[in-house]
Amino acid sequence: MRDNFTQAGGKFLRALSRHSDLIMQAYLSGTVDEGAYSAQVLDNLQNLGILWRPDPESDLRLRRVVRALLEEGLSDERNRQVDANIGGALKKVTTLVAHYKEACDKHRFAEAGAHLADLTELTYAMIDSLKQGVRALWARIHKEFGYVASIDAKIRENQLAQSQVSEMLAQLELFEFDKLAQLAGGNRDLRRLLVVTMQSNFSSITQELSLAQSRLTELLGRFREFQGKTRLLKGFVLHLEQQPDYQPAAYAKHSLVPELFNLADNIIKPASVDVNNPEHELDLSQIVGRLKAIYHLKSQPAASATQAIQVESMAEVELDENLVKQEVEAYFCQIIDSGERQSALEYHQCAQLEFDKEVWLYQVIGEYDALPDSEKSFFEIEKSLKDHPVFNGNKIIEDVELWFS
Repeated sequence: MRDNFTQAGGKFLRALSRHSDLIMQAYLSGTVDEGAYSAQVLDNLQNLGILWRPDPESDLRLRRVVRALLEEGLSDERNRQVDANIGGALKKVTTLVAHYKEACDKHRFAEAGAHLADLTELTYAMIDSLKQGVRALWARIHKEFGYVASIDAKIRENQLAQSQVSEMLAQLELFEFDKLAQLAGGNRDLRRLLVVTMQSNFSSITQELSLAQSRLTELLGRFREFQGKTRLLKGFVLHLEQQPDYQPAAYAKHSLVPELFNLADNIIKPASVDVNNPEHELDLSQIVGRLKAIYHLKSQPAASATQAIQVESMAEVELDENLVKQEVEAYFCQIIDSGERQSALEYHQCAQLEFDKEVWLYQVIGEYDALPDSEKSFFEIEKSLKDHPVFNGNKIIEDVELWFS
C-alpha cells in the first residue's frame, strides 16, 4: 500500500515539474490554451487531477488544490480566501480519537499508530489553515488593499476582511478545551495534541485576529475619510466644469460673514521684555541689582556655617564609631568565653550601653559580615525578623542572636 502511494506521488510531482510552463500559463490566465499542447498531455494532466473541465463547453482549468499550492508558494496577493472549517475538523478529530482509543484497548498498536498519525496531521493542518488565514489577512492589511485601485473597492475589500475575521472568531469559539481534555484523558500523546498544542496556537491566533480587527477598523475610517474628501473635490471640479466663469465671492463685503472667514488675530499680543527699549533700562537694572544682592547675602554666611559644622560632626562621628566597635568586640569575646547563645539586645541591656538599639544591632551584623571566612565559620548568627506594617516585602530586624559553633 505504501509503495503504491509512493509511486503515485512521484508520478504526480514529475508531472508538475515536466509541465510547469503549462501549469503557470493556466494559473496566470485562468484557462489552458488547448491548441498549444497535445491532447495526450492534457488527458494525462486531467487523469492526475491537475486540470479539470467544469462542463463540456468550458475550457480546461487548474484544480483548486493546485492553485492553492501555487498561491501559497508565490505569496500571491490575489489569494484572499480564508477557509477555516473548524466545526467539521473537530468532529473528525473526535472520530479519530475514538478509533485510536479503541485500537489501544484491543492492543492493535499498528492500527493505533496509523490513527495517531492521521490525528496529528489533521491537527497541524487545522492549525496551519488558521495561521494561513491570519497571514493572508495581515498581508492585505499591510498593503492597504493595494491590489484594487479605487477607494470604494478598498472599502468593500475591508468589509470583506472584517466579515472573514468575524467568521474565524466564531469558528474559534467552537474550541472547548475542557471537552478536549476529557477526550484526551490521561494519554500523553493525545494531551500534547489536543490540549497543549491547540491551546497555545489558539491563544496566539486569537490575539492576532483581535489586532487585525482593530487595524481593519482603523483603515476603514481612513478610507471613508479619503472617500469624503474625494467626493468633495470631484463635486467642486464638476461645478467648475459646468460654470467656468465661477469666482469666489468677496465675503468681507457681505453682511453675514461665514464663521470660517470671521477669524481675526489677537489685538493685544502677549507681553515680553524689550531689552532694546531705553525706557525700560532703569527698571531692568533695578531688577538685576536686587538679584545680585540676594545672591551675595545667601552665599557668604552659608559657606562659613557649613564649613564649621562639617569639622565638628566628623570628629563626633569618629568617636562614636570607635566606642561602638569596641563594645561589639567585647560582645564577641564574651560569647567566645561563655560558649553560650546570647542576644545582642540582652547584652545591650545588661551592659547598659548608651547607643541606640538600631545602631547597635546593625554594628553587630556589620562586624560579623566583616570577619574573614576562616573566623566567620566559628560563629552562627540568627536574625529575628518581622514584616513591615506599611511597605510589603520589607523586613524589620528586631533582634540578633550570636553563638559560638
